[in-house]
Amino acid sequence: MSDKKPSGTVLGVERRVDQLHEGEHHPYRKPLDAATLILVRRQGKVPEILLGCRHGKTAFMPNRYVFPGGRVDAADTRVPFAADLRDDVAERLQRACSIARGRALAIAAIRETFEETGLIIGKPWQPRTSGAVAEHWRGFMDSGFAPSLDSLDYIARAITPPGRPRRFNARFFMADDSVISGGEIKSNGELGDIRWVRLDEAQQLPIPTITQLVLGEVARLLKEPPASAKDRRIPLFKTVHGKHLLMEE
Repeated sequence: MSDKKPSGTVLGVERRVDQLHEGEHHPYRKPLDAATLILVRRQGKVPEILLGCRHGKTAFMPNRYVFPGGRVDAADTRVPFAADLRDDVAERLQRACSIARGRALAIAAIRETFEETGLIIGKPWQPRTSGAVAEHWRGFMDSGFAPSLDSLDYIARAITPPGRPRRFNARFFMADDSVISGGEIKSNGELGDIRWVRLDEAQQLPIPTITQLVLGEVARLLKEPPASAKDRRIPLFKTVHGKHLLMEE
């Protein structure tokens, strides 16, 4: 992994956010593995992304528009999937975790998207055994689908700075809306006002700093798709000794 100094734009954004959080320091918490899915719709001239607003009473990023996502659950490591990760995605994930953990992260991104938005990212699947399915997955699996990991691209990682009420080691996945195989947009209470937002208008919403930074990466990838997946570097946003760093993984 090679360090790369963040641009002045990145530092300026981070300073403003730090001022907002001044005095909001919490005991050290180990970052929990989490995953997020960025769905992209390209019906018009400007791509749209799916965002929802977090409930105002949540401890982590209240009243902020975010991509659907959340922490990895134990059940995510045991859920059958209809299609495995693409080879290039698996390689990028394995730079910082095991292949089993990489699959669990992708599965968590799909589950959280279903729980928070009602949308299914999967392929038709028939259970090979009559074993019980974890409660978190019943609605998804009862629909006749299993998670389709090959639908996801892995584009970024971010670690919540120390001193925040919640800390996550979050992986950001991206997929085109054509991979949506079922369901309809509806809120489960965690996210409200779930809607497609033009990429050039999303920055005007009240969004967390990391969402703003990842949106920049999404815009770059959509404008200039990587010529080759091999050896593709992934941006890693983290804080070291109080300094906000943009690194590569």
